[in-house]
Amino acid sequence: MKLFQFAAALFLAVASAGSAGAQSADNTLTIELKDGPVVVELMPDVAPKHVAQIKELASKGEYDNVAFHRVIEGFMAQTGDVEFGDMEGGFNAGRAGTGGSKLPDLPAEFSKVPFERGVVGMARSQDPNSANSQFFIMFADYPPLNGEYTVVGKVVSGMELVDKIKRGEGGNGEVSDPDRMIKVTVGK
Repeated sequence: MKLFQFAAALFLAVASAGSAGAQSADNTLTIELKDGPVVVELMPDVAPKHVAQIKELASKGEYDNVAFHRVIEGFMAQTGDVEFGDMEGGFNAGRAGTGGSKLPDLPAEFSKVPFERGVVGMARSQDPNSANSQFFIMFADYPPLNGEYTVVGKVVSGMELVDKIKRGEGGNGEVSDPDRMIKVTVGK
């Protein structure tokens, strides 16, 4: 009888691991940059509404060719303005960084996940409930953001490619002729 219980437990553990792997692939965002792919493991358990919105926009191709319009050395690279971010020339040529998507803004989903190197967070205005489509990838740890912005994921592969994204100028990090997310897909 104990052998049967052990075999049943082993079967359930393997089946559970298999379904977790399938879920994990569904919660992976692949961002193709000029130098190669960056893989982000999304965190639906931390920010379910934000992750669902990012996945919906990526699935519709909304993030394709969108600029990294604000990039600050030692801090972060911001992108995801699907309304104005695919304009040629970047922030200085148009309104990149001021738009969102046709989807509604989201209520904050703050967590205890710290803003460390590789963490992906949602950009927003002064209103904590204004995140929509824009997000940023951290170049370094930055504790002042902890609990103030929504964390949606973490880079698990390709952070060295994120490090190569063209930096902006001045204190605001505005980028002229910016690097872009060539294609963004859900899954590996």
